[in-house]
Amino acid sequence: MRVRVEGDSMRPALLPGDWLLVRRGATVHPGDLVVARLPDDPDRLIVKRAQWHGEDGWWLESDNQRAPGRRDSWDFGPVPDIVGRVVLRYWPILRRAR
Repeated sequence: MRVRVEGDSMRPALLPGDWLLVRRGATVHPGDLVVARLPDDPDRLIVKRAQWHGEDGWWLESDNQRAPGRRDSWDFGPVPDIVGRVVLRYWPILRRAR
């Protein structure tokens, strides 16, 4: 599946407007970028970094903890259902320094 990044919570790894290729159901390891459903709004997808897997699911964190509007497991706890693992940022092909 394809996902477009919004917001600044994953800077510097991902920037708003980046497009990602996501493999649904892929094995996840700590440190992987993943797509999950926002626990209190399951129609909304989030891109986060998987930190560790516990009894209740994956602990997901933003790379940029100071981003306005940032939400991750510090706010909603472990996430039981990961949609997929990010395998590639394919757009933009070249990124200018911002």
